[in-house]
Amino acid sequence: MAVILVGLIVRARFKNVPIWAIMAFAAFIGIATHVVNTDEIETYVDWNVILFLIGMFSMAAMADESGLLEYLFSSVIYRARTKRVALYLLVITFGLLAAMAVNDAVAAMGSIIAVPVAKALSLDPELVVLVLAFSVTIGSTMTPIGNPQNMLIAVQSGVRAPLTTFLVYLAPPTVVNLIVTAYLLDRLYGVRPEPLKAPYRIPEEVIRNRRDAYVSGVSLVTVIALLAVNDYLELRGRPLVRDIGVIPFTVAAATYIASSNPREVIRRVDWSTILFFIVMFVAMAAVWYSGILTPLFQALLPRLSEGVQSALRITAASLAYSQVLSNVPFTALFVPYMQRLGFTGSNGLAWTTLAMATTIAGNLTILGAASNVIILESIESRYGVTVSYWRFMKVGALVTLINIAVYLAYMVPLSLILH
Repeated sequence: MAVILVGLIVRARFKNVPIWAIMAFAAFIGIATHVVNTDEIETYVDWNVILFLIGMFSMAAMADESGLLEYLFSSVIYRARTKRVALYLLVITFGLLAAMAVNDAVAAMGSIIAVPVAKALSLDPELVVLVLAFSVTIGSTMTPIGNPQNMLIAVQSGVRAPLTTFLVYLAPPTVVNLIVTAYLLDRLYGVRPEPLKAPYRIPEEVIRNRRDAYVSGVSLVTVIALLAVNDYLELRGRPLVRDIGVIPFTVAAATYIASSNPREVIRRVDWSTILFFIVMFVAMAAVWYSGILTPLFQALLPRLSEGVQSALRITAASLAYSQVLSNVPFTALFVPYMQRLGFTGSNGLAWTTLAMATTIAGNLTILGAASNVIILESIESRYGVTVSYWRFMKVGALVTLINIAVYLAYMVPLSLILH
């Protein structure tokens, strides 16, 4: 645990040290000190999650490289006629793309076009950077495929029909939060409803490889459809598969050969995040067996509880500890902790609250989500535009507070109705 915390502090000064290297060293310490059993290392890794990530990242890489993501984005923004409408469309489009294609992929694509979009629409570049960061975080909340921590929860929690459960609990408040966040940023930055001089970009111009765009689009839709079918069959007691990570992996495996350049697709897969997950499972097993975090978890969630109390406690723990551990490692530790307390797959509110809170924690500070780091580092290196830690937190604290309030105001009453 100390290795991870010290590593994160060091990384703040030495940005060339990636977070996966810090986590890998933490795993090494756990193995070298025999906190984890060296003969059981492979059992600590949840390969279902790894397959899920490889599949989704492969399809997202193809969608990004082909220009599909930018095409979908441009197709919407092209229709904006005023600055204010453009702002709202930016937030909603980035958010919905993140729900379908993994937030980190959308963050990477968005960081390339954010500043050119700001200039084309005559918007403050800082505003567009914050729009991108907040939108991909909020939008990714509502599906199991939106971000890594949601994938982790969907796979490991045992929640029934994960896609359906996530959408029922999280989709409506997510859409509301995207609109509310656009309104807040509109007010904070004083965006005027002035007409735009020219559209951002003609959509057809952004497709770089039509074949790969079709293949990646069909594959993403297929994954969502298969997850939905699997949910329906699971509710009837006959799921296609128990381990849902197999679904995106299998679809991706079928698309490689259809790609115009399979080697390029594999090269663009976010292998650093996949490696991060593998070593994180080992490192978090060491932290778990050491028992060092159990008292901290017990302070905020001491026992199995339901309703408002459970939701508030899980939210508080997620917001606090995600800023220290980052949201994915925290989730990897908190899922087994909740299961040890007695939470099962039937506790839909608890698991979706964990997904919501660990994700929205990314809106509080830059370090709360990997997508924030991707966006800010990429934009600063490309265009010299940045947002300070304190400026991000000042705006992010307000956004986070309102987001959490909207989610809980919807989710808690819904759980009472459903149960």
